[in-house]
Amino acid sequence: SSVSSRTRTRMTHALVALVMAIALGTVGFHLIERQSLLDSLYLTVQTVTTVGYGDVPPRTPAGRLFAVLFMLVSVSTVAYILSTAAQSIIESQLIATFGERRRSRKMSKLHDHFIICGAGRVGSQLIRQMQRAEVRFVVIEKDVSKVNELSERGVMVLPRDATREDTLREAGAEYARGLAACLPEDADNVYVVLTARDINPKLHIVARATEGEAEHKLMRAGANRVVAPTIIGGHRLAMALRKPAVGEFMDFLTADELGPEFEQVLVEAASPLAGQELRSAIRRPELDIVIVGIKRKGGELIFNPSGETAIAGDDVLIVIGRTESLAKLNQLARGG
Repeated sequence: SSVSSRTRTRMTHALVALVMAIALGTVGFHLIERQSLLDSLYLTVQTVTTVGYGDVPPRTPAGRLFAVLFMLVSVSTVAYILSTAAQSIIESQLIATFGERRRSRKMSKLHDHFIICGAGRVGSQLIRQMQRAEVRFVVIEKDVSKVNELSERGVMVLPRDATREDTLREAGAEYARGLAACLPEDADNVYVVLTARDINPKLHIVARATEGEAEHKLMRAGANRVVAPTIIGGHRLAMALRKPAVGEFMDFLTADELGPEFEQVLVEAASPLAGQELRSAIRRPELDIVIVGIKRKGGELIFNPSGETAIAGDDVLIVIGRTESLAKLNQLARGG
């Protein structure tokens, strides 16, 4: 950004110098040679560009002396403009080359990360949430203005077409933990899901659907979950309208700042939680959490489990709580 700013400054100075040189020559020839402004401008441009048709030459000794001095000034100005332009082009190419290499090195080190395809309205919200969660992720976006904006925010972004297989491989889809297809067109999201699933059969894929009928296509393409923002927005609006207290509670749960968070916690076999009943394993006053569900290894989902429910290794606890309490629970679940 600072380099491009310096380049723009140099080019601006060069163009200003050229305009001043043409203005100087036009006024000088007009006053010394007593030519019209148009003829003076014509003679000035001939001199600056070194064309020299010779049809409107300076005729007086003073005019010729001024022409000699002006030739030296104009040649120096043109040389400065050409050198500035060449330097800017070379500098831009070097920056692009080194930037590409640096990006490739970073991409090659990615593992167990997330990939976000598209930085539109939905993708931008997802990016903010991922930044807030401080997880590793890379964004694929081909819009240059969005790429520059994300880069300035410190987001790792790949300026490519997300529908291409080589792009997904460059983003590390083979070693990624999850992928979100957030492109504005459903057909593009279907293609991204198909390609990503072929690259990594174990990849957890979430896709955005603009139209309701696209949901089953995305699921058939290989998406694990499909989210339709318009449908979800309609449900939230209906809830806020018909059940305002429930709507306020949902807003509280999904607040970006200071509110409780939903979290999934994997209970490892070595954890002291494994083999215990829920009421004895989780001391809720100490942890300040709420267990809303348990997902078993075989896929069974237990909603609002009772205190007598036994926790097994490889269970995934779905909980609501503050960040500090969730960190303590994660430590217990890992065996700490």
